[in-house]
Amino acid sequence: MKVQNGSFLSIEQLQDKYLRQGSRTDNEKREETFSFQEVLSRKQTAVAAGAASLKFSKHAQSRLSDRNIELTNGQMERLHDGAKKAGEKGIQDSLVIVDGLAFIVNIPNKTVVTAMDSADTQDSIFTNIDGAVIM
Repeated sequence: MKVQNGSFLSIEQLQDKYLRQGSRTDNEKREETFSFQEVLSRKQTAVAAGAASLKFSKHAQSRLSDRNIELTNGQMERLHDGAKKAGEKGIQDSLVIVDGLAFIVNIPNKTVVTAMDSADTQDSIFTNIDGAVIM
């Protein structure tokens, strides 16, 4: 422990020295401030980008690959729209049907859990869903 002028450092001096080392100056803090409009715009952009993105689970990717299913941009858009509509209705796990392709989508996680084509949906039984959207 350091001795300063024959005495120990006070708790306040230690706090200033060690705890506030990494704190920024007022000028640095001012440089990082944003107007309300800038913050609002960034949040709206982030929400819009998040709403447009769906992830595919490894299982869903495997199913698409095994069944040689390739989605067009239009089909992806309708899948996104279907998931968005399901979310607006409060659905948690949704069946979304696009052009004879069936997708189970976990809405809160924005994740496609599995995918099937019309050959796999012959039994027409879907479990563990609480809503369906046909696009």
